[in-house]
Amino acid sequence: LSRREGKPGSPEKPLSDLGKISYRSYWTHVLLTLFVSQTGEENVQIKDISLMTGIKTEDIISTLQSLNMIRFWKGQHVVFVMQDFLKKYMAQKKKIRLCDSKCLTWTPHAERKKGGSGGSD
Repeated sequence: LSRREGKPGSPEKPLSDLGKISYRSYWTHVLLTLFVSQTGEENVQIKDISLMTGIKTEDIISTLQSLNMIRFWKGQHVVFVMQDFLKKYMAQKKKIRLCDSKCLTWTPHAERKKGGSGGSD
């Protein structure tokens, strides 16, 4: 829904233990799949990743921290992507059950027409 609306989103906090595991698994899959598609020559910022994935920046940062992929280099924090780690992850061919967005009937709030129920103009 976040990607379709064009706004990064996040689940309501605090997450239960199982909710945290589930979302972290999804966020990990989305981020690592994105990194596999990158050449490594792009200078991509966390906010860019957020816009590409629909995941809020704080969720991206916490996920990358849990994967030990945030490093301090030349005076700033950077995402450190290890190619062998990506290859191992992708080799697992994990099955992630996602909704087929073509089957989703939903209109973002900003696009809904105003008016509607029983009023006169």
